[in-house]
Amino acid sequence: MKKTFVIDTNVLLQSPYAIYHFEDNDIVIPAVVLEELDKFKKDPSELGANARETSRILDELRTQGDISKGVELQSGGMLRIELNCENVRLPECWDPKKNDNRVLKVCLGLKEEGLKTILISKDIFERIKAEIVGVTAQDFYAEQVPRYDEQYTGLCNVYADDEKINDFYTNGSIDLNGVYINYENSVMADGNLIMNQFLIIHSLTNLNHTALGRFDGKKIVKLIHATERPFGVNPRNAHQKFMQEALLTDSDNAPLVILKGPAGTAKTFYSLATGLQKVVEEHAYRKILVCRPNVKMDEDIGFLPGTEEEKIAPYMRPIIDNLEILLDSENKDKFNHEHELSDKIQELFDRKIINTEAIAFIRGRSIVGQWVIIDEAQNLTPKQVKGIITRAGAGTKIILAGDPFQIDHPFLDTRTNGLCFAAEKMKGSRLTYQISLGEEDCERSALSSESSKRM
Repeated sequence: MKKTFVIDTNVLLQSPYAIYHFEDNDIVIPAVVLEELDKFKKDPSELGANARETSRILDELRTQGDISKGVELQSGGMLRIELNCENVRLPECWDPKKNDNRVLKVCLGLKEEGLKTILISKDIFERIKAEIVGVTAQDFYAEQVPRYDEQYTGLCNVYADDEKINDFYTNGSIDLNGVYINYENSVMADGNLIMNQFLIIHSLTNLNHTALGRFDGKKIVKLIHATERPFGVNPRNAHQKFMQEALLTDSDNAPLVILKGPAGTAKTFYSLATGLQKVVEEHAYRKILVCRPNVKMDEDIGFLPGTEEEKIAPYMRPIIDNLEILLDSENKDKFNHEHELSDKIQELFDRKIINTEAIAFIRGRSIVGQWVIIDEAQNLTPKQVKGIITRAGAGTKIILAGDPFQIDHPFLDTRTNGLCFAAEKMKGSRLTYQISLGEEDCERSALSSESSKRM
């Protein structure tokens, strides 16, 4: 049976091309959605850009027929703007003039006409209210990735006999013959590993006998940078060694690194440490560019007083905190006073070794020869993350770091944010290294680790 999908405003604000994702079913856009989109059309943020793109799509469809009666889509379905359903009754305690409720009235009206009606909305409360009045409601799934516990982590445990592991240490690599993902069920690693997946190789006879490697698409190879100390920093566990390997691999082989994990797992700290090593010590990149997406800042950046640096300075305080730890640990006797440490950090910015920038200003640029850290990347939309990655020019390395459980964007969650979207879409790319860290990797402090587990 053909379905009728009613599209809420928030869906089009996130994905203007959502109307093309429903195959040969019919699409209904309530008139109130047009009114809401109109409020965003001059907004300088991504929401405004998506509202304008939606208007262009609808305007093009308008020229193909009477959009109030229905215009045929290439998929075979029909799209129309619904103007009626004003007389549909909702529960008396619900304000009939509220925009969300006006959308629900359209859904109920179509259902009363005998149509198989489904509301598509990013608003959880709207979906709950729809179910209360008997209307089927769903989230918009086209840009969603699997649930977080099903997402790609970038690492895997494998098992081999002692002879195989000894060969690995001797030769620096081993083939997949005799390597298992699940030894008890005889599940072989061959055919089940992903390009650039990091591996902990366990002995079949002694699980404490392990080796660390990476799958290069054909065989398991040793980590190249496991013993290095970028800017004096030592990896404290296997996962940090994997993170170090990903970050220190040159931009020709790993121009994109994706780091997911909770607070305290050293994602930003390690990204800065390796960046300083590559820029200051090795001169492999021209400079470090740091961006921290912030929903409010990205919307208001053009209207706030002051220079760009002054506008974004409050949002960069976590970067300063990490630099204080890095530079203070470089030489304990060198920074006995706070002002000396502050001067050293300021020198990095004055010499343009480290630069900060708002996400909104990256659009349209071509970034060449830079070490780019996108911190708090979980607050990016899929469209934004694509825009950032495609800005990378020759010799640039981009690091996306964030915690998918600390999202501030009202339309994003663990399945729709740009960090997780990029991780899933770039899975298996020969140019992408990624690693997901867990609470067990928290190195900030005993209290940080304990509170992360308990709270």
